Amino acid sequence: MNILTKNQAQARANQVRAFRAEQADLVEKGLLKLSDSSAAAIRQYHDQLLKELQHTQDVDLSDGARHLSLGMQIVSFLGACALAASLFFLFYQYWGFFDTLGQVSILVAAPILSLTLALWINRVDSSGYYAKLAALVSFVSWVLNISMLGSIFNITPSPNAFAVFALYGFLLAYLLQVRLLIAAGIICTAIFVGAKFGTWMGSYWIYVGENPEHFLFPAVLFFIFPLIQDQSRFHGFTSIYQVFSTIIFFTSVLILSNWGWPSYLPWPVEIIEGCYQVAGFVTSALLVVYGLRQRNAQLMLAGNVFFALFLYTKFFDWWWDWMPKYLFFLVVGLTAILALVIFNRLRKVQQTGSQQ
Repeated sequence: MNILTKNQAQARANQVRAFRAEQADLVEKGLLKLSDSSAAAIRQYHDQLLKELQHTQDVDLSDGARHLSLGMQIVSFLGACALAASLFFLFYQYWGFFDTLGQVSILVAAPILSLTLALWINRVDSSGYYAKLAALVSFVSWVLNISMLGSIFNITPSPNAFAVFALYGFLLAYLLQVRLLIAAGIICTAIFVGAKFGTWMGSYWIYVGENPEHFLFPAVLFFIFPLIQDQSRFHGFTSIYQVFSTIIFFTSVLILSNWGWPSYLPWPVEIIEGCYQVAGFVTSALLVVYGLRQRNAQLMLAGNVFFALFLYTKFFDWWWDWMPKYLFFLVVGLTAILALVIFNRLRKVQQTGSQQ
């Protein structure tokens, strides 16, 4: 059997389950008749296939298992947050009892030991949940390491620390298949690039959030990265890259479309806001179309949500002050119905195309 990613393995397992359910239904209705030997051979083949998929990729073989897997992901995330918080407060609770050498030794050892533990757990535990939990703790240890070493040696705060955070986050993410650390790496990189842009434009880097234009370039970069560099071997990484970059991009554009004064564009504020409003409408609509063509429900949802946000904020600007409230919400409701009609037409077109 070819080596499959977790997504492919889970899709294959779901396909087998669907085939078995359809086969049982057809047999019950008398539309399918198999000899005992053929039915047994098919069942044996599928049993062996599911066993291999579960052993190699820890796929879910029932709806109950899928729900439990989701619960385990949530619990592992909460556990990682709790352990990271425990580590943080432990450091600060007893930090004053150690001399400088002891403090430096603990800070250097913490991420190394936690990384070693995560790699070891990843080898002995096929589920990956415990290794991912240890990886998140290692990332927090690394952040504490850089931050507190800077405090100990009185190093001037710098945006370069976020670049170091991002590099370690991406390293752990790819070593241990931790999607949450891809998100952390994206956020840290966006802060780093935005802070550098701000510094080059003459502002202090810590005010990076005051100009949303700083985040547009890293957002576009991370969106196209999985299109250039194939991420199929890593479960869910492409979605994380594109969804998080989409949120960063459209949030920045939405802010600038309503408050254009921080922009570097040399135009009046009204023109800047109008340009970003048009850009928001166009790019969110293009994202919906792209999501439809790629059959990516997450991108379609993101495009729909931000298109609606751009639309309704304009409705508010245009009509809230002078239009009766019942009429305003009536217009909003009718617009939602119109959007449903359009999306339903697009859905039918897509379904027709997939059947051909």
